[in-house]
Amino acid sequence: MIEATQLTLAVLDELGLTSFLKTSGGKGLHLVVPLTASQEWAVVKEFTQALVQHMARQLPDRSSAVSGPRNRVGRIFIDYLRNGQGVTTIAPYAVRARAQLPVSVPLRRDELTSLKRANQWTIANLRHRLAKQNTDPWHGYVRVRQTITAQMRERIGMKRSA
Repeated sequence: MIEATQLTLAVLDELGLTSFLKTSGGKGLHLVVPLTASQEWAVVKEFTQALVQHMARQLPDRSSAVSGPRNRVGRIFIDYLRNGQGVTTIAPYAVRARAQLPVSVPLRRDELTSLKRANQWTIANLRHRLAKQNTDPWHGYVRVRQTITAQMRERIGMKRSA
């Protein structure tokens, strides 16, 4: 999971997309790529699907573009399906309704390699993490203004639309 996240971050960096990282409070990690509201939901979902397919073509032994346990034995499915209108995901610092009440927590990239589990912070231990934080892991998030460009689409192998 950590390697798949690092690879996805590297691809996003190469495309010039600023991204932010957080735990899901469950089993996975979430990458948040803030975009201006200039593109339709369907366009963003199509781009993220193409991005995952590009990664699966480049690293077929590490990632899968198809969901379902049978399609990802020994590989990670990078879930682009959360990019549809009306689809929800857990907000940063939200508590999951699971045992020990895990919390979705924003991370700095340099924390990724020391992450033990995506649900390691709970309402019982989150205050210890917050007390140690000198800066907001998502510092600068609100100032990010970016959009998916034709060049980005081309670089991941998307065909030009008519």
